[in-house]
Amino acid sequence: MNVNDYVLKYFDENNEELSKLAKEIWDYAELGLEEHKSCKAIIDVLEREGFSIEENISDMPTAFIGTWGSGEPIIGILGEYDALAGLSQKVSHIKEPVIEGAGGHGCGHNLLGIGSLGAVVAAKRAMEKYGIKGTVRYYGCPAEETISSKVFMARDGIFDDLAASLTWHPDFANAAYYSSTLAMNSFKVNFHGITAHAAGDPQEGRSALDASIIMDIGVNYLREHVIQEARIHSIITHGGDAPNIVPGYSQIHYIIRAPKRQDVEEIYERVKNIAKGAALITGTTYDIEFICGTYNYTVNNTINDLIADKLAQVGPIEYTEEELEFAKNLIGSLEPGQFESFLSSHRLDIDEIGGIICGRIADELELKGFSKGEVVPVSGDRADVSYITPSAQFGTTCVPLGTAEHNWQFVASCGSTIGFKGMILAAKVMALATLDFMQKPELLKAAQDELDSVRKGKEYVSPIPSDITIKKIMEKH
Repeated sequence: MNVNDYVLKYFDENNEELSKLAKEIWDYAELGLEEHKSCKAIIDVLEREGFSIEENISDMPTAFIGTWGSGEPIIGILGEYDALAGLSQKVSHIKEPVIEGAGGHGCGHNLLGIGSLGAVVAAKRAMEKYGIKGTVRYYGCPAEETISSKVFMARDGIFDDLAASLTWHPDFANAAYYSSTLAMNSFKVNFHGITAHAAGDPQEGRSALDASIIMDIGVNYLREHVIQEARIHSIITHGGDAPNIVPGYSQIHYIIRAPKRQDVEEIYERVKNIAKGAALITGTTYDIEFICGTYNYTVNNTINDLIADKLAQVGPIEYTEEELEFAKNLIGSLEPGQFESFLSSHRLDIDEIGGIICGRIADELELKGFSKGEVVPVSGDRADVSYITPSAQFGTTCVPLGTAEHNWQFVASCGSTIGFKGMILAAKVMALATLDFMQKPELLKAAQDELDSVRKGKEYVSPIPSDITIKKIMEKH
């Protein structure tokens, strides 16, 4: 039996155990930085397999690293396990929370974390059996949905010695992500004024709310004079307490996105000047509370091509009649027009992709969001890792077409056997790719050369200011 067959046999024998663990994480549905049970469940498996564990990475109580092996190359596989607030849902095509208002895995991180776990364990066992040299690491990355933990880990140099990294995400298709993402800054502007009676003594007041409104007007005018691909979102999170009181405090929350990190930084400086102007106009003061920033995703086609090859090698997913019926019923629960809009926006044809669940390997299709040269209008902390070390991410089918992330239908599918089958496919691909890295140094060199050509000598500089710490974030929130 060759090493690849050995890996595939491991998953055939451990499919049920991995799926059971993914359902366990799904049941926990713990929010960011609160994933204590989920974290322990993964660490327990790694320790049984002989991995050494480092906990409290970057001062995050649910961040950890599991390491097995010695020497180079060092390959990292990234895992996540945080849920989203308010998305509790049973494995049902009818909207029915397990616990009203509780968390739910609306992005499938229960699958993501366990798929990555299966990959490192399978790779470790194969390395041990066949005498393959190198080091494999599992990175437990919490709170992706809320604080982008990988950016803090990247700032601390946690990924610096990796030869390559891999991760994946539950999706509607089985395909490598050849597309980039948007860089991002998230921050809040706090304006401080003077309260007064809004009718009796308005002249004594200095309205912090006026400052927020004027700032947003300025930002709206700025939109005409930034690159078309940029996005600026805002909400006023606090505007005052009563209409007859001149507001002494107001807060406005912004997110700036753009295709390149440099674009975000330039727009951010201009927005900060608008805040200064709004304060001058209203006679208020202000401070800026920086929350998070990320890079744009650095695509590495060398590794993407390897992932595409491994997807083709493992082959498509097959579904039972019960799974197809569940998928059909989930699609039937969508809002009118949502399914058709999804197909249109992603350039999808049901006949071409093989039905409402994409069991086939779809890399040869020109899927929007997967294809070369595209920039997907979202942001993610995996992007910072991709600038530090050659990286790839891919999707596998864990939900039917039209199922939107951060929605109850996504939660339901990721707790079902449809989700588990997609997870096992992802784990197989990452394990096989990791072993190729270990045995083919020329592959890692080509991937590094490609990354170097993109970076052009520019080292990673964290978008997170040094005075922003996880401890401060946890104390505040």
